Amino acid sequence: MSLASSYLFLGIAVFLGVTSNSFAKSAEGFTLLVPSIITAITIVLCMYALSLVMKNIPMGITYASFAGLTIIATVIVGVIKYNQVPNLYSLIGLIFIIVGVLMVNLLGNK
Repeated sequence: MSLASSYLFLGIAVFLGVTSNSFAKSAEGFTLLVPSIITAITIVLCMYALSLVMKNIPMGITYASFAGLTIIATVIVGVIKYNQVPNLYSLIGLIFIIVGVLMVNLLGNK
């Protein structure tokens, strides 16, 4: 698997992670069957995609990138779907996460 495909699978893992988080909220504490099943399926597929990424990208870099990107994307979904707007301090923290993901991926291997 090439480095480009690893990053493609990282993107898929982020998408699946955000999907899982969104459906976990909709599952209302796993009391609703369909969102609960979708949550379980997407998190398992997400972990599988991450395992493929880790064949070429170190585990720490993979997980740092996955976690940061998933957090940012989940916040965006929260704003759009649930009208959960972050405050100023949360936005500053999110900017630090973005900077951290960029540093890990662009400067971490030099």
